[in-house]
Amino acid sequence: MSNWHTTPKEKVLGAFNASPEGLQDSEAEARLREHGPNRLEEKRRKSPLKMLLQQFTETMVVILIVAALLSLFLGKTTEAVAILIIVLLFGFLGFIQEYRADRAMAALNRMVVPKVRVKRGGKVKEISATDLVPGDVVELEAGNVIPADLRVLSSFNLKIQEAALTGESEPIEKDSDPIAKEDAPLGDRRNMAYMGTVVTYGRGMGVAVSTGMGTELGKIANMISSVEPGKTPLQEKLDRLGKMLALFGAAAAALVFAVGVLSGETAADMFLSAVSVAVAVVPEGLPAVVTITLAMGGQRMLRRNALIRKLPAVETLGSVTVICSDKTGTLTQNKMTVTVIELPEQTVEIPPSVVLEADAATADSLDFALAVGVLCNDATYERGAEPYTEQVIGDPTETSLLIAGAKRGISKEQLYEALPRVNEIPFDSTRKRMSTIHKVTGALPAYFHMLGDNAFLLCCKGAPDSLLRVSEFVWAGGRQVPLDAEWKERILKANSNLAQNGMRVLGLAFRRMSEPSSDTDTEQGLVFVGLAGIIDPPRQEVKAAVEQCRHAGIRPVMITGDHPLTAAAIGRELHFTDQADAITGERLQKADEQELVALAARTSVYARVSPEDKLRIVHALQLNGEVVAMTGDGVNDAPALRKADIGVAMGITGTDVTKEAADMVLLDDNFATIVAAVEEGRVIFDNLLRFIRFSLAGNLGKVIVMLMAPLFGMVVALQPLQLLWLNLLTDGLLGLGLGTEPAEKDTMSRPPRNPEEGALGRRDFPQLAIVGATIAAVSLGLAVYYYNPSNPEDLTWQTMIFATIGFSQVFQALALRSTGHSALAVRTNPLMAIVIVSAVALQLIAIYFPGLEGFFKLVPLSAQDLLLSVAAGALVFLAVKLERSLFKKGKPDLP
Repeated sequence: MSNWHTTPKEKVLGAFNASPEGLQDSEAEARLREHGPNRLEEKRRKSPLKMLLQQFTETMVVILIVAALLSLFLGKTTEAVAILIIVLLFGFLGFIQEYRADRAMAALNRMVVPKVRVKRGGKVKEISATDLVPGDVVELEAGNVIPADLRVLSSFNLKIQEAALTGESEPIEKDSDPIAKEDAPLGDRRNMAYMGTVVTYGRGMGVAVSTGMGTELGKIANMISSVEPGKTPLQEKLDRLGKMLALFGAAAAALVFAVGVLSGETAADMFLSAVSVAVAVVPEGLPAVVTITLAMGGQRMLRRNALIRKLPAVETLGSVTVICSDKTGTLTQNKMTVTVIELPEQTVEIPPSVVLEADAATADSLDFALAVGVLCNDATYERGAEPYTEQVIGDPTETSLLIAGAKRGISKEQLYEALPRVNEIPFDSTRKRMSTIHKVTGALPAYFHMLGDNAFLLCCKGAPDSLLRVSEFVWAGGRQVPLDAEWKERILKANSNLAQNGMRVLGLAFRRMSEPSSDTDTEQGLVFVGLAGIIDPPRQEVKAAVEQCRHAGIRPVMITGDHPLTAAAIGRELHFTDQADAITGERLQKADEQELVALAARTSVYARVSPEDKLRIVHALQLNGEVVAMTGDGVNDAPALRKADIGVAMGITGTDVTKEAADMVLLDDNFATIVAAVEEGRVIFDNLLRFIRFSLAGNLGKVIVMLMAPLFGMVVALQPLQLLWLNLLTDGLLGLGLGTEPAEKDTMSRPPRNPEEGALGRRDFPQLAIVGATIAAVSLGLAVYYYNPSNPEDLTWQTMIFATIGFSQVFQALALRSTGHSALAVRTNPLMAIVIVSAVALQLIAIYFPGLEGFFKLVPLSAQDLLLSVAAGALVFLAVKLERSLFKKGKPDLP
C-alpha cells in the first residue's frame, strides 16, 4: 500500500501488526532481516578504471592514438611519444572531472539521522536509525530529523519543515486525520512525515511505513542514479567536428598516398607522408586549450561567486536559453516577513527597513495590533548590534511577527514585564487559532488604554475566518464597534486581496478579562484588531537579474513546491509571468508527454510540483530544443539538476546532495550571479569558436601545403614532428591567448546561440578557405623559391615552410582578437601579449638552437630569409582583416 495518508491510523497500525506500544524486539529483528537496514543504498556505479578508459573513446583522441601507433610502426618513436603524452594528459583531465562529479549518493547517505527514539515492547528506546523497521512507533520532537517515512499517530502542535523535499517555504502543521484525496501532493499530506525533513515545533508520534530506498527520499536517490546527464553543447559540437576532421584527414591521407605511389614514390615514403597529413589535420592542441580555457573561465567565475564543479558547464552557461529556478531561498529570502498590517480603517505597509514610522493617527492602532502578535507568540527574538543581525528561534511565521514589532520598538521581553503570560490555549487544527492570557502587573504603554481596570488580557491569532466566528467587535478609531455584516465583508475582502497576492494571512484579536480561564469557551466575544500579511519576500536584486535574462534572450521559469497563489504572486512581482495562475503539479500529472511539451513552451510558473514533475518539465523543455539550466537548494531539486544541461546549486542554503549533483554552485545564493555566469559563459564560448576557426584555418593551410608540395617535387613538405610542434605552438599557445580575450560589446544583448548549430556555420567555410589558402600560398611559394632539386640535402625550403607557417599563425591570432580592441593592445589582454612573444621566441629556438637540429631536422636561416618569412606571414594578417570585413555583415555570432 502506498496511500497511507488516506488510511485511518488504526488501520495503518493493523496493516503492520503494530500497536501504539511498539513492536517486540524479536519482531523488529525479523523485520530488519526482511527489509534490510534503513539507509539509502548506493547503486553500482562505474569503476574508476572504466571512467578512465572511457576518456580515450572520443573521436579526436582516437585519431591521435591511431597517428601515434602509425608513427611507432614506422619507427618514429619521438613523434609517437609526443602524441601519446598529449592523449594521456587529455584523458586524465577528463577522468578527474568525472570522478569528482559522481558523489551525490554519498551526500544522501549523510542525511540519515544516526539515532532515533522508538517504542519497543511498551518502552522507549534509543536505537540507530539504520535499525528502524516498518511498523516501528517513533517519537518526534523539535529538532529531530525524520528518520523514515512516517504516518502521524498523534500531534501536539507538531510542525515539520519540508522545504528541502517539497519546496514549501514554511513549516507544515501535522495531524493524524486521514486525507480523502489519493493523489494529494506531498506538501498537502499533513498526516505524513518524510525522511530527511526536520521537526521545527511541537511533538508527536508516528509509525514507520517506509524505510530506506522505499521512502520518498529513496525514490529521489533512485532518480539521481538513473538520470544520465547528456553531453554538453560543446562536447557534442567538438565530437561532430572530430568526426568531420577524421573523414577529411583520412581522405587527404589516402589521396596523398595514392598520388605519390602513382608518381613513382616508394610506399614507405608515401605512408609517412600520409601520416603527416593526418597529423596536420588534427588540432592536437584543441583538447588542452579547451580544458585550460574553461578552467581559467572557471577561476574568473569564482571571483564572481560562481563555483564551477564541472568544466564544460562554463561553456554550457553561454548557450542557456531557459533558467528553471526554485522559488524558496533562490528567488526569495527564505525568511517569512510581515509586509502589511491591515487595520480595520487603514492599510499599513511594513518596509524592510529596521525602523517603521507611523503617523499619530495610525500609531496607537498599529502598535496595539503588533503588540497582540508579539504577546500571542512562542518564538524568541534578539536584535544584534548591527542592522539585520537578529537571532530568531521558533516558527517562521511567529518570528516574523516579532521582527515586525521590533521595527516599532515593541519588545516581547519588555511587554512580558508588564503583561506576563499566565495561561494559554494552544493552537489546534480544528479551531485554527491560539490564545495567550496575560496579567496586568505593571505600567503599560499608552496604546493599551483600552484595558481600563481589567486585570487580564487575552491575545488571539489565527485564521481570519476562524477569528471572525468568535469576534463580536472591531477595534476602529481607538474604540470597539459592533462587528456587523458590513465590517465582516470588508475584513473578508481584505483577507482575499492579501491571499491573492500570495500572502499567508493571520487575524489578530483580543479580549479584556477579569479571570484567567484557559477553557476554549474563553475565546468568545473577541475584539477584531486587524490582519497581518506574511510572505517570503523576493530578493531585491532578482528583478533586475530577471530583466537582464530577458534582454539576453533567456526565458526564466519558476518551479516550486509552494502554494499556487504564492508562486503566481512572486512570479508576477519578479516579471516571470503576467498570468494570474500557476500550473500545478496535479495538472502536470494528468498531462501526457505531448501536452506537457506544449505547456512547457508557454508556462513560466509551476507550483505544488513533485521531484518527478521537475524532471518531466526539464525533459519537456529539452524536447522543445531548449538548453536548460536548473537552480535549486533542496534535496528535491537534485534529480532535475542532474537532468538539466547545467545544474546550479545554492552554496549557502543548498544541501550536500544538491551541491554534489550540480555543475555550478552559487556561493552567495544570488540569482543575479547566474546572469554574471551566463555572460562569462558567452565570452568563453565566443573565444572557443574564435580558437576553433583559428586552428582549422591554420591546419587547412598545412594540409594544402602537404597536398600540393609533391607536385613541386617536395614529397614530404613537413615531418610529423615538425607538424606536431607547429600545432602545439600555434593551436596550444596562441589558442590559449585567444581563449582569454575580453567580452564583445554585444555579449549580453544578443540571443543565445542556437544549440542545434554546429561548431562551424555555413559562412565559416569560405572564411576558413580564404585564410587557409593564404597561409598555404605564402608558405608554399617561398618553399618553391628555395627548393633545389639538385641538392636534396639542403632543407632550407622545409625550414622556410616551417618558419612561415608559424609566423603566419602569429599574425592570424593578432587579427582574430576581439572586435573593438586594437590587435596590438596589451592592457585588454596581457596574456595575449605574453603568448605572442613566447610563440615567436620558441619558433626561433626551434630553428636556431644547436641542440635541436637533429630533433627537428631544420637548418638556421639567414637574417634576410627570416625577415622574408616574417613579411610573408604578415600577409595573413591582411587576409584575415579582409575576410572579417567581408563576412561580418549578417553574421551576428562572429566574434
